[in-house]
Amino acid sequence: MKKKNQLGLAIAGAVLLTSIGVPAASAAEIGPAKVVGMSSSAVDNSGGYRFVVKYRAGASELRDTAAANRGLGAAASRAGLDRTVAKTARAAAQPAVQAALLRRMGTPGWTVVKTSRALNAQEAADFVRELKANPAVESASIDRMYQRMVDVAPSMTPTDPNYAQYQWNFFNATSGVRAPQAWDISQGEGVVVAVIDTGIVQDNPDLQNNVIPGYDMISDKRVSRRATDDRVAGGWDLGDWIETNYCTGWATSDPHPADVSSWHGSHVSGTVAQETNNGKGLAGLAYKAKVMPIRVLGSCGGFGSDISDGIVWAAGGEVPGLPLNTNPAEVINMSLGSGSPSSCPTEYQEAIDLANSKGAIVVVAAGNDNANAATYTMSSCNNVISVGATGVAGGRAYYSNYGARVDLSAPGGGGAGDGNPNGYIWQVINGADQSPEAGNWILGGMGGTSMASPHVAAAVAMVQSVVDTPLTLNQMRDLLKSTATPFPVAIPASTPIGAGILNINAALVKATEPPCDPNVEQCGPDATPLVNKVAVTGLAGSGGSEVVYSFEAEAGKVLTFMTYGGSGDVSMYVSFNAVPSASQSDAKSTRAGNSETVRFNKAQAGTYYVTLVGASSYSGVSLVARQ
Repeated sequence: MKKKNQLGLAIAGAVLLTSIGVPAASAAEIGPAKVVGMSSSAVDNSGGYRFVVKYRAGASELRDTAAANRGLGAAASRAGLDRTVAKTARAAAQPAVQAALLRRMGTPGWTVVKTSRALNAQEAADFVRELKANPAVESASIDRMYQRMVDVAPSMTPTDPNYAQYQWNFFNATSGVRAPQAWDISQGEGVVVAVIDTGIVQDNPDLQNNVIPGYDMISDKRVSRRATDDRVAGGWDLGDWIETNYCTGWATSDPHPADVSSWHGSHVSGTVAQETNNGKGLAGLAYKAKVMPIRVLGSCGGFGSDISDGIVWAAGGEVPGLPLNTNPAEVINMSLGSGSPSSCPTEYQEAIDLANSKGAIVVVAAGNDNANAATYTMSSCNNVISVGATGVAGGRAYYSNYGARVDLSAPGGGGAGDGNPNGYIWQVINGADQSPEAGNWILGGMGGTSMASPHVAAAVAMVQSVVDTPLTLNQMRDLLKSTATPFPVAIPASTPIGAGILNINAALVKATEPPCDPNVEQCGPDATPLVNKVAVTGLAGSGGSEVVYSFEAEAGKVLTFMTYGGSGDVSMYVSFNAVPSASQSDAKSTRAGNSETVRFNKAQAGTYYVTLVGASSYSGVSLVARQ
């Protein structure tokens, strides 16, 4: 709303845990700077002891727990799990398995099922097969565990003492998000941003005044480190450390080393709304917005069912057994996902769609596997804004996922190769190794698409804060892509990372620009200018959608417009000094697919307009004008 008086599965890559020799913060309660994070540890999700099941509309299991449990028991029996497994030379004896309904989820029809012991990969596959054989069941799968993504080893000028030294990502002329100029227009006041992550440590001296309580959605005490499996209000981060082999036998079948707490959610939340102009530590982008912690990740990761419920609750949806969220989020940030190829789980997609229907915009990290984002959760989900990562030079960070699913990029840090502190994104976090320690606060440097995503989430909050009517997901995506800063270095066509680098100031200027009044001024078409020989990348639209571009041409020279790449089917219409349409244009190219070309051998001096029309939905398309 407009404010009238103001404005994965496994962690991808390795991170350093060593302290580095950088100056301490000037505020006494914030200690030295340190590159932090968790080392890579593989988590095997082929088996498990929790499953998600969706029942068909009208099924008795939707209202009758006893009926659901009878069906679950029958599925376990058909899978051969109702009898003990004898000891062998290679494996211990296993008891018979009982299966029961654990709880109902926030997305309609979905439930969580728990077995009495962890199943191996074959047992889990057999159980899922028999669950699906029940005519009342629409979908069934393992309730997989996901983890945060940390990849890299670790106008107005704010008064925060460490801003100038550490926060290149805000102000750098080449690769920053143009925060100082944007702050003259908006600081995000009145908007709630939910951060679905590890939670936020309470009493952070540079964040606490911008935090409103959320919820701890973790339903397993081994993950939450609480005394019970109950979900609790707050969303506070209690730590996500793991002892050696702590996860083995229930979250993974593999051994693993010990690791320390990451304080990942606090870092992500700080980028969104770290307190600013308070003479302490660092700055946040939407520093008058409020962040709400939704804790879904803890020791060993987090269950997909808890994450799905977290999305629903954050947006103001009903989750059985929980009170309604009285401060529903307009923006949801998700810096988590799979560390190996994974399609979007159905329960995730339905939760995201529900959040969209309530007006929430979901922003996700593209992933840190240097691979096609379309094959990893969360970017494999629809109706999200997917964010890639850039380094201080403005090029693609070496770890960032790429592809047509990535909408735009934002600073994520390029790692040690870019030096310290410019290789990382910095925020104030707790300095403890396990449970949070009062008074132990440091400047934490992290890197990854996890760090890029909250830049965009903050930008969404800043825009929603000052527009008369909140933008929809598609309107916001189009705004951010059309105003992105072109990459200052060439991005290979094989590894695209969206339309450019987030430019919050340009987005705000365009979002708040008053409409043209033909009574007092000459109004031209609403078109996005094209720069000669500079491709606009990552274009996407639905079937029937229309987007207009303009190009200032010189007389007498050959002028060519081309679209290429991506998926789907887009058509191109071009006219001189008028906006073309599918029914009227000077020239057009409507071949099947996205390879379209319109050429004028002797262009006129003036403005050419290009309209891209979705013959069907399309994504990942590039458009370029050459003269």
